[in-house]
Formats: sequence, C-alpha cells, structure tokens
Amino acid sequence: MHIRFDNTYTRLPERFYARQEPARVPDPTLIRLNRELAAQLAIDADWLHSADGVATLAGNALPEGADPIAQAYAGHQFGGFSPQLGDGRALLLGEVVDTDGARRDLQLKGSGRTPFSRGGDGKSALGPVIREYVVSEAMAALGVPTTRALAAVATGERVMRQEGSLLGGVFTRVAASHIRVGTFQYFLARRDIEALRLLADHAIARHYPDAAEAPAPYLALLKGVVAAQADLIAHWMSLGFIHGVMNTDNTAVSGETIDYGPCAFMDAFHAQRVFSSIDTGARYAWRSQPDIGLWNLTRFAETLLPLLSQTQSEASTIAEGALHAFTARYSRQHADRFRAKLGLRPEAPVERIQECLDLLDAQEVDFTLFFRRLTGIAGGEDPAALSAMFSDREPFEAWFATWRREADPDAHLTEMRAANPIRIPRNHRVEQAIQGAYRGDFAPFDRLVEGLATPYADQAAYADLETPPQPEEVVHQTFCGT
Repeated sequence: MHIRFDNTYTRLPERFYARQEPARVPDPTLIRLNRELAAQLAIDADWLHSADGVATLAGNALPEGADPIAQAYAGHQFGGFSPQLGDGRALLLGEVVDTDGARRDLQLKGSGRTPFSRGGDGKSALGPVIREYVVSEAMAALGVPTTRALAAVATGERVMRQEGSLLGGVFTRVAASHIRVGTFQYFLARRDIEALRLLADHAIARHYPDAAEAPAPYLALLKGVVAAQADLIAHWMSLGFIHGVMNTDNTAVSGETIDYGPCAFMDAFHAQRVFSSIDTGARYAWRSQPDIGLWNLTRFAETLLPLLSQTQSEASTIAEGALHAFTARYSRQHADRFRAKLGLRPEAPVERIQECLDLLDAQEVDFTLFFRRLTGIAGGEDPAALSAMFSDREPFEAWFATWRREADPDAHLTEMRAANPIRIPRNHRVEQAIQGAYRGDFAPFDRLVEGLATPYADQAAYADLETPPQPEEVVHQTFCGT
C-alpha cells in the first residue's frame, strides 16, 4: 500500500456525502509534485512519480484504502443562501495521518461530475490548478494556515469555459479537513439536529480536542473557530491578501485558508481593492474581510444554537457572547502584526497603523514593497528608495519623521524582517505562469513556486519576482475558473 488511509468522515451517516468515483482522463501528465509534502504525509514520492502514482493523482486509479466521496454542504454565496451546494468538482479520496500525527484530507479537484455538480462538468481548467498550487504553497511559506498543494496534473483533455476551450487539469489538495461553515448550514437547513451533533462532535475530535473536556463542548467549539478565524483574517490583512470569495462554504472550521479561486495579493494598496470578477458589489474587498469573517461566524453560531441550549433565547445569548470575542481578538492580532511590520513598540498607539495605511491608500503605494523598503531602512539602508515611491513626498516625509521618532527598529528589526516578505505571488507573475502552462511551458510556474518557497530571504536569483508589474502587466480581475 502506497497511501496509508485512515478514513473517519465516511464513518458518519451517508447523508453527509455521496460516494463517487473520479472521472477518467485521457492522457494524464504530472506537472509538479510536492515531494516535501509527500514525505510529511508518509507517501512515497517516487511512487507518485510513477505511472501508477500519476494515474492516482489524475483520478484514473484508486489506491487501496481510498473511499472517494463528494461532501455535502450548503452556504451563503455573496449573502444569498443556497441550501445545497456540495463538492461539485472535487472528491475526498480519504484521510491520512502525517508524520506529526496530524490527520489530513487528500482531495482531488477537477475530478469530474458528482451528485452536487448542479449542471457543471466537474472539471477544472489548468489555470485554476496552477493558481491554487502557487498561492497555497506561497501562503504556507508565509506562515499562513492554509490548505496545501500535493500535485498538479494535466489531463490531456479540454474543458469549455467563458474564455473558450482550455486545457484541463486536476489538483491534489491536502487539508486539515474540508469541514466548512456551510457543512453545518446544510444540516441546519434540514433541521437535522442529530447530524449537527454528529458533525460538531467530529469537528471537535479532529480540530479542537480540548473542547471535548470543556463544561460546554459546543460552546468551546464555537469559541475555537471564532479565535482561529480572527487570527487567520488578521494574518491575511497584514500581507495584503484578498480571498475574493469569502462565502460560508469557503470558510473552514479548522481555521485554514481554503479555496483560492479569484484570490489575489495587492500590488498598489487600496483599502477597497477588489479583484474577483464576480464580486461586483465589493462585498469581499480587502478592508471588508474582518466584517465578513464575523458575519460568516454568526452564520456558524446559528447552526450551533440547537446544541448550545434547549431554549432559543438562552442559546442566542450564549452564542452572542462567543461572537463578541471576535472583534477584540482580531483587533489585537491586527495591531500586533502591523506593529511588527512597522517596527513599533508594543505600546505604540494603533492610530499609527491607520495613519500608515491611509498614507499608502491615498497614493496607492505598493504594499509589499513599501514595508520591505521600510525594513531595509531599519537595517541601515538609505530612505531615498522608499521616498521615491510617493508622487507627493510631503505627506510621506511628515509620516516618516513621526515614524523615526516613535519606532524602535534596532530592537524590532528581526520582527520586521519576519513580518515583511520580499516576495509574494504577484498577480502578473501568477498570470504569466498560467499562460505559460496553457502553452505547454511550465518553467515560469516551476520557477515561481521555487522563488516563493523562501519569501523572507534575499535571493538575487529571484529579484525579478519582487518587483511590481509594469502598467501593461497589471492584473485587474481574477476569475473562479468554474
């Protein structure tokens, strides 16, 4: 056996999922394999490179112990509730216990139709596979809780999308689990309280085992998810990351970032920045992410009300108390991360953070480059390069004088270097990797993945990955790929 499956989700009642085998593809070709992750999962990377391994990664063969399922879930999508969504183009092959003892899901994306496909083909074009591989691995290297990329496979078939006929691909995703807020919503919509309890118990056992020993385990679960999401979104914000589609079905109770469809990192900073082509109302703009996070958590709390108390009013009061903790925790995490980025003392007023963001917003200064050049100044570099980023120097000079007085870069230089990456998955570089892949040239993709693996390290070989796009390279919109 090449993959040691130990499946627990399929031990839940069958109304939690639908068994489904992946669709066969005509000519699978391995594009990239994450050998380091394979080792962590105790999977033989050499076998994954073999014909049998590639067949597994493409969905053409099922290894012993796999029990492929499409998971059922519902969700609020851009505020509108859909009582049945589910895995429409993904299959959970099974679970493995990694070398650290952590349980991980192994999922194929783009593996064909399921009972939840809602008329879709269940396939993926190669572009979304490339994007998710690049960004999820970059996020892992940046220290952000995230799903991971095990492999990318070209299928040798074409899929029809808005852009026309595109080469197909299958992505192998690894996750702490695929339990979403929307999974809980699925059973609440059906008033299936037994299923809600079973799901909550499963989530506790998998992600919040200490909650099982708490006086009120389901309240402890809610508090755990609230804290995890507060920490996660604060981390996103500190990196200029925009998820793009923060629906409840894309909110994992594990606290991992999941589903990298129309995501993007900002180049020029604007607090209201949106990239997703389907987010026409800017619901998921950068600055709105913490508010949406709390909104999603409120929907999660609603699903737990029947488990929190036998009376609606008491359950609501309990849930509200847990939700109130989000704002305080998020604010604390946000302040801590930006103080580290700015080299500020712990007692520095939070107003200094907002003043900095307002300055960047007013002149749409490159977010990542600003903070990295500021870090360089803290390390003794000339401030001229930072000043040159501002078309109107006077507001910058005033801010910079205040920063000089109040920051303590000598004491916090290490923290600044650890908080301010040199390289992020810039949208134009991701797009270049995608377009190269469609031409059969995977060198830009490989180089991008490799350059983003050490985002905080100065590496002259990847200096071109640090620079903002030229005007003709700017990516204005990103797409889900479905």
